[in-house]
Amino acid sequence: MESHRPQPKFDWFIPIDGDGARIGTLRAERPPTFEYLREVVETAERNGFHSLLIPTRFANGLFEETAPLAETWTTVTALAAVTRRIRFLTAIRPGFVSPGLFGQMAATLDQISGGRIDLNVVPGGIQGDFERFGETSDHAHRYERAEEFIAALRTLWRKPEPVDFEGRFVNLRGALAAPGVVNGGPKFYLGGASERALDLAGKQSDVYLAWILPHDQIAAHIQRANAKFDLAGRVGSYGLRTHVIVRRSESEAWAAAEDLLSQADGVVRTQRQAAFAGTAMVGQRAQSQTVAEHRLGAHLWNGISTVRVNCGTAIVGTPEQVANELIGYWRLGIDEFILSGFPHVEECDRVAEELIPTFERMLRDSLDTHP
Repeated sequence: MESHRPQPKFDWFIPIDGDGARIGTLRAERPPTFEYLREVVETAERNGFHSLLIPTRFANGLFEETAPLAETWTTVTALAAVTRRIRFLTAIRPGFVSPGLFGQMAATLDQISGGRIDLNVVPGGIQGDFERFGETSDHAHRYERAEEFIAALRTLWRKPEPVDFEGRFVNLRGALAAPGVVNGGPKFYLGGASERALDLAGKQSDVYLAWILPHDQIAAHIQRANAKFDLAGRVGSYGLRTHVIVRRSESEAWAAAEDLLSQADGVVRTQRQAAFAGTAMVGQRAQSQTVAEHRLGAHLWNGISTVRVNCGTAIVGTPEQVANELIGYWRLGIDEFILSGFPHVEECDRVAEELIPTFERMLRDSLDTHP
């Protein structure tokens, strides 16, 4: 029944906020220098990961907000130039760069990288983030603009000839991106749990990307998203973003989770709570929900959300336990997993050596038993 599914993809993460064995401190143990981020990327490429998600931030979202932060587009451009195989899933926010100019920038990087660029379009943001750079539009405005932004890029990349695009937010007059993109250009990844976000994903996304939640809640998201894809006459594809804490024993894994926050500073916790208060982001509210001991399930832990913006939940356990959780999401329709762990170099090696082979073996055995 599930033998027709594509081989699951595993991606890793570029920690532009900084990194370390402990998070939520005022400053990162490992600042996000180019040298360090290059080490993370080269480790992921060596371990055979499919792609790397690089987020977008306007202030540090893991440590104290004035801590060093690597700017997304400059960083991915530099990292693409020192890699050969791995893809880059680059988060961008419409509204801060002219769509026509961005279309040229992305096409150029797609050419430089040999067609290894995909785009995670992020219309929303936490409280006060857009306002840092003078953006004061509301949730509905941002999603309408994002829809035009993607449509305009698709138009611009269709052929390396002058094109026009007429919209409420985007207007192109003889815009040109030559020589254009590689093999059809970047894929678009879209997330969000609001009705407007799902509408946009159904119309424009190549992959709908969800932050991890318990299986039943992810199943409900996929059901809602499938209805939007059906309405648009399109077929949905799904990815899942999660942290993982994998150790040889379950007790070791939970001890590692506790240690991760053992030096978190009250200033950082206060900054994150202020950012989440009153947020319009449905997904962020779900990530930071208050539960006893941060346990969302037998192996789901959202303690990371106390110090981190956006995805703040991890799967915690042995390689077999974490793999079993991931297989549960795969059975719901997830074909791409964007993983991360702290610190990102060591955990990338651990996941590649212990978790992914276990997942592949368990999935193969499961399909052999119940094809």
